[in-house]
Amino acid sequence: MTKNLDTDGLRSIVNNYDILYIDLWGVVHNGIKLHEGAIRVLSKLGEIKKNYILLTNAPRPNETVKKFLEKLGMKSEQINHVYTSGQAALNYLKKSLNDKDFFHIGPPRDFDLFLSFKNNKKENLDESEYILCTGLYDDKSDDLSFYKDLLEKYIHKKMICTNPDLIVDRGSTRELCAGSVAMVFEKMGGNVIYFGKPYPEVYNQAIDNKDKKILCIGDNLNTDIKGANLQNFDSLIISDGIHKAEIENSGIEKVSKMYESIPNYIQSKLTW
Repeated sequence: MTKNLDTDGLRSIVNNYDILYIDLWGVVHNGIKLHEGAIRVLSKLGEIKKNYILLTNAPRPNETVKKFLEKLGMKSEQINHVYTSGQAALNYLKKSLNDKDFFHIGPPRDFDLFLSFKNNKKENLDESEYILCTGLYDDKSDDLSFYKDLLEKYIHKKMICTNPDLIVDRGSTRELCAGSVAMVFEKMGGNVIYFGKPYPEVYNQAIDNKDKKILCIGDNLNTDIKGANLQNFDSLIISDGIHKAEIENSGIEKVSKMYESIPNYIQSKLTW
């Protein structure tokens, strides 16, 4: 049974944990503005010196996301807790594929990810050794059939996906993410290497979590909560996010079973 913390707040359970992994988009901000209640939580965690990581499936390096959060008004002492799926992917790319040519699928704002090896970027899929997917093209942001047609002759090439999320809500607008393109590629028989939640590498890179009691907080059952379940971490789902309509219509117990991801706790918004 998922326990509701709307009355008691995060403060009622926080001392049970050594480390908190807290999602950014959907929990701390909505892509446009910060959530005041969540920012207060981060301030309180700082006051009690509780270890936390702002773990996000952002397909860009840590520093790029930190600059974005600074523009939104987040304090530097909170920004310094950021770790991204893009950073985890970048570490792998530099180590294993640094001299390989690639074809990029994603918007120009993601170019920061491969600045150090930008000369390996090819404009033609035939000339590439692997596919780097960070998102969707700006002019093809809602047309998955375009990517199916683009990739159908190249399923023999490996794809690196830097954001396993299928969708995200930017304010009140729902947008497709890199994970949706990767899913199309997989369904055609392609091989995808994912970096980000729910896959373990990003958790392990972000902080030493060995033998620690951990709580994962997020709004996505497919990534935040599934990632926690896979690694036997406790989890808190924020219901006023990606699954808001589903949870309002069917309740968390039914929805979580549908996604095969079971949270320990639920809050409508992250509050102390």
